[in-house]
Amino acid sequence: MQVYCLPALSDNYIFILVDSAQVAVVDPGDAGVVLDFLRSHNLTVSMILNTHYDSDHVAGNRSLLAAYPGIPVYGSAIDRGRIPGQTVFLNDGDRVRVGESIAHVLSVPGHRHGHLAYYFPESADLFCGDMIFSAGSGRVKDCTHEQMQQSLAKLRSLPDTTKIWCAHEYTFDNLTFALTIDPDNLELQSRMVEVQKLRRALQPTIPTEMGFEKRTNPFLRWDSEVLRSRLGSVGDVETYTEVRSRKNQF
Repeated sequence: MQVYCLPALSDNYIFILVDSAQVAVVDPGDAGVVLDFLRSHNLTVSMILNTHYDSDHVAGNRSLLAAYPGIPVYGSAIDRGRIPGQTVFLNDGDRVRVGESIAHVLSVPGHRHGHLAYYFPESADLFCGDMIFSAGSGRVKDCTHEQMQQSLAKLRSLPDTTKIWCAHEYTFDNLTFALTIDPDNLELQSRMVEVQKLRRALQPTIPTEMGFEKRTNPFLRWDSEVLRSRLGSVGDVETYTEVRSRKNQF
């Protein structure tokens, strides 16, 4: 499966997945960007995969449906009525086929109650919307910090080689924050140098890999004794909550 990463809006990414004769669009917040790409590559959309209902992830659905009538629109069963044009209502454990590739549907409440992630085990590609970012995680909106931590633990259990295709370019800001609470992490320091070079060249900083994030992303390191000591926290949820609270005020 081939993955194309399209910058959109101010800091979003939209993903085009191409496998055999099928093309899936993940979280089309801007239809114009998608349509321009499809025309320039002579591609036709087969389906839309939405991770959640926020407008910067679904605003392009209607225009894509107008251009490609009848294509299925996938999203959470919990989000029925919130995702424009939704026709397929998914639950945890469902499967979605894109060409010859099969996505495992993961229910990951935390940012939004109906948030989904699409994981392709054969290619180790994870499309996680606003759950995990490079060096960060999404804000907790209509859920609890405990739900978010549990969902992140679910994603963190995927293989270390998993490629994380997150939906926003937040890496520089996330790293700046991460270094305030984990300043001695040499991998974080090296990553910051790399990210500064990438952004100066207007290049994306994703995908990132799960193994690397487990060693550097403070939102995934709730069981790190180093972070717990610095934050004055004890439990997994307490540590995650403290990291999230500090980032909200950063």
